[in-house]
Amino acid sequence: MKPNEILEGVRQFIATNQSAFIDQLCDFLRIPSVSTDPDYREDVCEAADFLARHMKDIGVAYVEVIPTRGHPIVMGHTELDPRRPTVLVYGHYDVQPPDPYDLWESPPFEPDVRNGRIYARGAADDKGQLFGHLKAFEWMHQNGVLPCNVKFVFEGEEEIGSPHLARFLAANHERLACDVVLVSDTSMLSLQTPSITVGLRGLSYFEITFRGPDRDLHSGIYGGALLNPANALANLIASLHDPMGRITVPHLYDEVAPPSPEEHEVIEYMRIWDAKIQEEAGVLALSGEAGLSAYERIAFRPSLDVNGMWSGYTGEGSKTIIPAEAHAKFSIRLVPNQQHEKINELVRKFVDANIPKGIKASLKVYHGGDPYWLSPSSLEYRAASAAIADVFGKRALPLRTGGSIPVVSDFKKHLGAETVLLGFGLDSDAIHSPNEHFGVENFLLEIQTIPLFHWYYAHLKQAGR
Repeated sequence: MKPNEILEGVRQFIATNQSAFIDQLCDFLRIPSVSTDPDYREDVCEAADFLARHMKDIGVAYVEVIPTRGHPIVMGHTELDPRRPTVLVYGHYDVQPPDPYDLWESPPFEPDVRNGRIYARGAADDKGQLFGHLKAFEWMHQNGVLPCNVKFVFEGEEEIGSPHLARFLAANHERLACDVVLVSDTSMLSLQTPSITVGLRGLSYFEITFRGPDRDLHSGIYGGALLNPANALANLIASLHDPMGRITVPHLYDEVAPPSPEEHEVIEYMRIWDAKIQEEAGVLALSGEAGLSAYERIAFRPSLDVNGMWSGYTGEGSKTIIPAEAHAKFSIRLVPNQQHEKINELVRKFVDANIPKGIKASLKVYHGGDPYWLSPSSLEYRAASAAIADVFGKRALPLRTGGSIPVVSDFKKHLGAETVLLGFGLDSDAIHSPNEHFGVENFLLEIQTIPLFHWYYAHLKQAGR
């Protein structure tokens, strides 16, 4: 089949089966596979079993649910010819907690299709996008037009940092050997301005505790005579940025690389999105490192944000105390060339050097991951770009995003394969928030695009281009 024949065939497939596809996805979304909460453990396992059954139903030749010390990994493959390239499709079936429930317009695990969107927790992140790959495979398998060997690996722990997947990849790198990894867990600018993600920021995450007196003290009797841990921690947190918006941790910017020449055109185009980002965020003004657009700050520069702070009395009314402890959680988003383990050590040194007299401090380091970048001139990107152009009728923009998918760097490390981040969500999909949703049109466009990616990748790979 040629690309135009593939597109016509898959569009007919969708026209015949659209209602069934949405019903199947809604069945998947009803399973509350929240990986962060042990109370949902059986539900996470149910979601894994659902995926495995569906993969068998659509013709995946080999399917296995593999237990880990955490949540299961669902693996499958259909290998037709060792001479053909192999595409490894990754996704995650776990979801974020749905709280706060009272802000949802419809229950988070009772999918509601309205206004052309599917509303449910996990609709866009990542069950809906994962499911699009299965529908695309179903059409290719039914019509005998699989141009590549296909492997699937779906995990249930992405929302908690994929603690067991890296070990699984290291132990199973031969079973998972592939030429390219294909992931749909990102977004595009819009359906009118399609884009492909070429960069992800990495992540370092910390919790810091300052301890002062051995108990809460009366602020009248002791106030002014000793250091308040909450005041001290607030000062430390404030010192993490200079007046120009740069992070003050020494040597943190040493490996930060400037944009490539081919990305400057995109930077100029994205300046028009500052107002849109401000509107979407609901803020009075944008802020950050001086002299840069919002896109440059998000895509090319590291950022540090406090994710939570707590100390002392926060109940109704007043209680005049000096708290015994103060706490904060903060994270740093990293850009290509930075390594999260090195950044962790730089932050630890910074904290150690800035602990005030009279304070005992501890720093806890949570999960993290390294950043990733795929060259827009690579064969992998060009295959995705050609597929997008056929379906959307226009060239995609190569964009870096501020989000993190730690496992992408693990694929490069353990499998030696580049990852194509071919996402079909939108930034307005409210992932991780109440009323998460995924556009029905986005879902159907994904099903059309994936078979074309396989076709273009196979032909470019086999031609050595």
